[in-house]
Amino acid sequence: MNGVAHIVFADIERAAARIAPHAHVTPLLHSTSLDELAGCHLLFKCENFQRAGAFKFRGACNAVWALADAIAARGVVTHSSGNHGAALALAAKTRGIPAHVVVPEGAVAAKVAAIRMYGASVHVCAPTLTAREETAARIARETGATLVHPFTDANVIAGQATAAMELLAEAGALDALIAPIGGGGLIGGSAIAAKSLYPQIHIYAAEPEGAADALTSLRRGERVTDIVPDTICDGLRATLGSVNFQLLRTHGVDVLPASDAETLAAMRLIWERLKIVIEPSSAIVLAAVLRHRERFAGMRVGVILTGGNVDLDCLPWFPGNLSASE
Repeated sequence: MNGVAHIVFADIERAAARIAPHAHVTPLLHSTSLDELAGCHLLFKCENFQRAGAFKFRGACNAVWALADAIAARGVVTHSSGNHGAALALAAKTRGIPAHVVVPEGAVAAKVAAIRMYGASVHVCAPTLTAREETAARIARETGATLVHPFTDANVIAGQATAAMELLAEAGALDALIAPIGGGGLIGGSAIAAKSLYPQIHIYAAEPEGAADALTSLRRGERVTDIVPDTICDGLRATLGSVNFQLLRTHGVDVLPASDAETLAAMRLIWERLKIVIEPSSAIVLAAVLRHRERFAGMRVGVILTGGNVDLDCLPWFPGNLSASE
C-alpha cells in the first residue's frame, strides 16, 4: 500500500478480503425509542461484537496479515491504552507470531488482562504519549519487531474502514455517519470508505470535551498536541495523528463534542434500549447525536459503536446497589 495520504477504496476492499477469514461481520441494530429521542433514524454498527471486543481487531488483523513472512516472523509491537493492544495480540496469535504491547500505567485492568490472555508480552510505561512511543521504539530495535501504530499506520486505517464499508453495504445510502475520535484512524478510514460510496454523506466525529484536540485543531487550522486529556473515555485519550488530521480536513469531517456526563447517560441508554454492553468510548457517539439533535433531524444516520470492553467492577451507575440475592 502507498502512504496514508494515498489510501483509496480499493485498499479498503483488499483489507476486507484479507481479514475475512479472521474478523466477524458485526450486526446492525436499531431502536425505535432511541430514534424518537434523537429525532432521526439511527443504525448502530455493533463493533462490540467484534473479536477482542472492539473495531480495533480489523486494523490490527489487516496490518499483521499484510506483512511478508520473514518480517512477520520477528513479531509486532505497539503502544495502546487497551483495545488496540488486545487486537494486535489476537491478530498476532492468528498468525502465530510474537506480539509486544506497551501499556500506560492506569490502563483499564480488563483490557490489560485481555492483552495477556491473547499471549502478548506486556510492557508498562509512564502514562504519557512520549513514554509510550519511546518504549515501543526501543522494543522494536531490540527485537526486530514491526511497529504497528494504533492509528497512523496505513494498513490499520484501511482495516478500520471496513466497519464503515460493511455498515453501508447493509444499510444502503445514509445521510450521515458518526464515529468516535481519539487518534483518528477509524474516522479517517471511515470517511474514505463512506465518501467513496456516497460522496454527499456527512461525516461526524464524536469527541470528549475533556480531550478535544481534534475539535481545537480544526478550529485553529493546525494540529494541536498540548491538550492533556481528562475524560472517562479511555480509548479516546490519544492525540490526533498528523495524517489523521489531514484526512479530517480533506473529507470535511465535523467534530462534535460531548461531556462525560452526557456520555455515561448515553451508555446507560444503549445498555437499556439495545440490550448490549458498550464502553464509554463507544457511547459518546449517541451522546453527541443527542446533544446536537439539530444536525441530524430527520436523517438516516450510521453510528459506529466501537467496543464493549468494560471493567464490570467499575460500572459508573448505582455502585453497590446489587445484592447477592438479586
